[in-house]
Amino acid sequence: MDKYKETFGVDISKDVFDVYGSEGGHSQFKNDSSGFKLFVSTLAVDTLVVMEATGYYHYRLAQFLYKNGIPVSVVNPLSVKRFIQMKLSKIKTDKSDAKAICDYGLSTEVALYNALNDVQAECLQLFRLLDSYLKKRTATKNKLHGEEVLGIPSKYVYRSLKRNLKHLDKRSRELKLAYWSLSNKNSNSN
Repeated sequence: MDKYKETFGVDISKDVFDVYGSEGGHSQFKNDSSGFKLFVSTLAVDTLVVMEATGYYHYRLAQFLYKNGIPVSVVNPLSVKRFIQMKLSKIKTDKSDAKAICDYGLSTEVALYNALNDVQAECLQLFRLLDSYLKKRTATKNKLHGEEVLGIPSKYVYRSLKRNLKHLDKRSRELKLAYWSLSNKNSNSN
């Protein structure tokens, strides 16, 4: 990673993110726009920021850095975990994780992050919600089947589960329509 003067590893959580710079050591910032701006103000030119994909918490910071022209890489947490295990490190703190992510970025060729446009980001959110609804639908169907197997299912429970299933089906159809509409709109604009 010789093309960057400094590499930063970021361990991000709900309220704060810990940063470890290959030259500057450890810092901590709020996980909000003021913390993002403060972090960017500390970065030199030719800096790489490496963070783990954390589901939700990494997204805003990665988008912010990308839009501000800062090279950022979002890596698989399992890859970093294996990297830490290979080093036989037993210490597990946010600071040590940030340092491990920094070391991972220094020793591994990491891919640069490409930000999603607004339509892609909304499609991703719709897809995640649809996935959540489908899992709830499956759980509801399994519960309904379990109640039926009892032989004498509670009418209240049975009706409630049927209503819930109907509601989930309706919401899933609406989400699918919204998703397809957005993805068609995005492909037509390209």
